[in-house]
Amino acid sequence: MGATLRPHQERAIREIRLAIKEGERRIMLMAPTGAGKTKTAAELILEALAAGWRIIFIVPAIELINQTVQRFYADGIRDLGVIQADHHLTNYSRPVQVASVQTLARRKHIQDFDLVIIDEAHQQFEFIKDWLARPDMANIPVVGLSATPWSKGLGKIYNKLIIAATTQDLIDAGYLSRFRVFAPSSPDLTGVRTQAGDYQQDDLSKAMDKSALVADVVDTWMERGRGRPTLCFAVDRAHAKNLQQKFVAAGVVAEYIDCNTPALERQAIAKRFHAGEVEIVCNVGVLVVGVDWDVRAIILARPTKSEMLFVQMIGRGLRTADGKDDCLILDHSDNHLRLGFVTDIHHDKLDDGRERQKAEPKAKEVLPKKCPKCTFLKPPKTPNCPACGFKPEPKCDVVSKDGELVEFRSRSAVKSAEQQEQFRFYSELRSIAQERGYKDGWAAQQYKVKFGHFPPWNWNNHPTLAASAATRSWVKSRQIAFAKAKGSSSWR
Repeated sequence: MGATLRPHQERAIREIRLAIKEGERRIMLMAPTGAGKTKTAAELILEALAAGWRIIFIVPAIELINQTVQRFYADGIRDLGVIQADHHLTNYSRPVQVASVQTLARRKHIQDFDLVIIDEAHQQFEFIKDWLARPDMANIPVVGLSATPWSKGLGKIYNKLIIAATTQDLIDAGYLSRFRVFAPSSPDLTGVRTQAGDYQQDDLSKAMDKSALVADVVDTWMERGRGRPTLCFAVDRAHAKNLQQKFVAAGVVAEYIDCNTPALERQAIAKRFHAGEVEIVCNVGVLVVGVDWDVRAIILARPTKSEMLFVQMIGRGLRTADGKDDCLILDHSDNHLRLGFVTDIHHDKLDDGRERQKAEPKAKEVLPKKCPKCTFLKPPKTPNCPACGFKPEPKCDVVSKDGELVEFRSRSAVKSAEQQEQFRFYSELRSIAQERGYKDGWAAQQYKVKFGHFPPWNWNNHPTLAASAATRSWVKSRQIAFAKAKGSSSWR
């Protein structure tokens, strides 16, 4: 066993070795991003080599071939070849082979191996399914590696789950970085449809690529994140490019990457990022796996219902680094309010298709709460905000109105924290309408713009509240947008 292995890596190898000895042939190893899956695989390969086995290590994309080879070289695996046309390391006689799914899928014949290791195995490629289902593969041990082995039907391929450690385990041990989350804005996702278990991309792009939301992403990062190497996750190419351009316009050195960005250009951007010459990289889903950059801030501008995607995005910022105290997460997507902290997400079994692991809404008591003063997300049942120290004062349920006592939380008024926020926003809009002499109905129309529906009529029976700076800013942004649409340069 390698002297440099961490306890969770040693434990994982012991359990894999025992499982194979007991006859298991389809094993899934779950280890969080940053847990050292490739290091664990390298040690497993060294042990298999000592037993005279031939091993193939499969990556999900050709772009990850050289990165994997470099890591194996660093871990003492030198007698290896690469299955890829015109690669300088192509040599089928070597006992360890590294290949991509795409290359193997084009081959009519694949050599015999004694051990198969599949990286990012939650990505279920049809070729892999068909290959592993062949009769001649029935007795070949296959080890899948994944930080998020929760995809539907994965349990039909793998029947043994080994959990090396949880994200919280590795944070507690100092192997992963601590993190802080702020949720500065909440997008209006009214009308965004769901497709294949997640938000429909076209609908989501329209909801997120709005000037006010994009501006808030830039302003918040300038205030809280500047100086931290940052990855920004966007909905689609147009959204990511818009974000990049707005950062550049604000004087920030920002780059853009998508699936069509050439490998050499990606490498150049990564090099500039690590040198501190690039502050932010805006991307569309391509920096979710196989990226070991020194990332110290994450911008979530991509709402999702997928625990897998959420955990993979956050995982890019949890690797430790010299001088890194924590990872700052700026969540403009409400993902944390929807799914919880990354340390809350854990499954102890594979989905075999019979019992779908539905991403059911978590109970409110286990979801983080937003500090109303600084937008820091704090664990539930934490009264004082760890970031700013704010402690909400108990609110009286009765407010005074012209000599009357009005029940603030009556059945006809507000029933939840979300409704309270909406009620307050409408009350502040009514205050602005009174202040400026706007017509009746203006506040209700503005409320509908934000929430997609009119407020309950009986909310007009309650007193107005002094408009906050945030509400005034929202109203101004709407008036600016309206003026621009009308070709006007003036607004109230």
